[in-house]
Amino acid sequence: MKHLAYLNRYFWKYRWHLLGGIVFVFISNYFRVLQPQMIREALDLVVENIGLHQLYKGGALQSELYRSLGKILLYFGILVLIQALIMGIFMYFMRQTIIVMSRLVEYDLRKEVFAHYERLSTSFYRRNNTGDMMSRITEDVSKVRMYIGPAVLYGINLISLFVMVIYAMLSVSPKLTLYCLAPLPLLSISIYYVSDLINKRSEIIQQQLARLNSIAQEVYSGIRVVKSYVQEKPMAQHFTKESEDYKVKSLKLAKVDAYFYPLMLLMVGASTLLTVYMGGLQVIKGEVTPGNIAEFVIYVNMLTWPVTAIGWIASIMQQAAASQKRINEFLHTESDIVNPVAAQAAAPFEGQVVFDDVTFVYPDTGIQALEKVSFSLQPGQKMAIIGRTGSGKSTLAELLVRMYDVTSGAIRIDGVDIREHNLDNLRSRIGYVPQDVFLFSDTVAGNIAFGKPGAQEEEVKAFAKYAAVYQDVMELPQGFETIVGERGVTLSGGQKQRVSIARALIKKPDIVILDDCLSAVDTNTEKQILGYFTEALSDKTAIIITHRIYSLLQFDKIIVLDHGRIAETGTHEELLARKGYYAEMFEKQSLEENEQAV
Repeated sequence: MKHLAYLNRYFWKYRWHLLGGIVFVFISNYFRVLQPQMIREALDLVVENIGLHQLYKGGALQSELYRSLGKILLYFGILVLIQALIMGIFMYFMRQTIIVMSRLVEYDLRKEVFAHYERLSTSFYRRNNTGDMMSRITEDVSKVRMYIGPAVLYGINLISLFVMVIYAMLSVSPKLTLYCLAPLPLLSISIYYVSDLINKRSEIIQQQLARLNSIAQEVYSGIRVVKSYVQEKPMAQHFTKESEDYKVKSLKLAKVDAYFYPLMLLMVGASTLLTVYMGGLQVIKGEVTPGNIAEFVIYVNMLTWPVTAIGWIASIMQQAAASQKRINEFLHTESDIVNPVAAQAAAPFEGQVVFDDVTFVYPDTGIQALEKVSFSLQPGQKMAIIGRTGSGKSTLAELLVRMYDVTSGAIRIDGVDIREHNLDNLRSRIGYVPQDVFLFSDTVAGNIAFGKPGAQEEEVKAFAKYAAVYQDVMELPQGFETIVGERGVTLSGGQKQRVSIARALIKKPDIVILDDCLSAVDTNTEKQILGYFTEALSDKTAIIITHRIYSLLQFDKIIVLDHGRIAETGTHEELLARKGYYAEMFEKQSLEENEQAV
């Protein structure tokens, strides 16, 4: 129960639902317990009047006695029906409070898990796969909901019914009650023994289910790669193998669960036999009436479902504990990136950027991406970062938007360490177009307006023109209302890049970071976009990470990275004069452009 203790906050939040449900459960069970007593009275009345009926056999009083007895029995029958109706009404209210509470908790818990996922840093997502995270927010939360709702409901019902039934039985015959309840301790021992098995196997099953989700998610996301390499059959075999493992583990749990129900029915059957046998002996001795035997038999059968539910409740609680343990593992995971306590008010940046002896080592792999990188940019200046693949260019951009914190050194914006800036304000004032473009399964307009929620249609179209994607969008079946599909699958690589550029620019940032975002764009489109950049970024601090040299843009500073260190720095002319990597790259690019022109 230590893992489920996390849910106590929700029980307190919805305490009035819970208390109301408890009251309704007790009232419902009160009228349920009254019904066997009415039946006892009716049966005893019939037994007592059998002798009189036989005594007046053939006489006029016999029929009169028969009619009188029939009226009394009808009265008892109507009374039992009324009690059953009242019981049903309160059962309805019982479900409307406790089951509704469980749905509200499920809603809150999913929101909490989702919000926590959003707060966690990039390193968390590198360590954990998507399928596992999806499993915890769906399957695990659903299992926890079963504990909060049905398990709690039937648990309260079990306790209240046991208390009322046993009290009613003891008030009639403590001795007969003892015989009726004799098999129950054996049942409790069985549940205690098996519940541990259920807990362990439930946790294993949830882990395997998360693995299945991960495999399916990866295949769906990478379906084009799977098809292009003709790997449908091997992937299906892999999924089948893991599914078989899940089936075997689930069947093992089902076998354990299956032991409960026959065992419980056996115990209840034994209680019924003992009741009839020992009750018959007591009737002979005159200690109880025949109606009491019928009453006790009904009580025993009334306890059948609650007693049977003990195993079911135990199973649900064990599965919920295993699921809540998995949820807690993520909820108790602290983000590497912490928003400062004294958060600054939202305010624009002037745009001064300083890297002071920055070194960064990826926390998950231990790979050093940057080593003692230092440079400064004044407001409105433009800088290009050039280097080979793996030289640390994208890492530098991620550090600037604080996806990671530096290992040593400092990054300052407007003279303030970025770790002291309000995180939301920092990221809202920086327009970042990452190398790995991601679009949501939304309309084109929705993806562009993601950078500025509530943006008007005219504004969306204007920035689409700036990003040179307007004409492409208008050629789509529904224009800006076209759904782009998961990760923008219906668009080309160049179109996705330009939509992401429009998304970054529409927020009108103070600092712009473009990470190789024109790699899939043709030359003419590139010129169109760069022409807008020259105008729009004139007063913005801009960092452009690229494999190409853009002659249309004038850079105040160019940095060449090599293995995480600054190999060259200077202006275009200065770097050409040094005849290093930059000059070599420029010469090679010029030759390629000349060949294409010819």
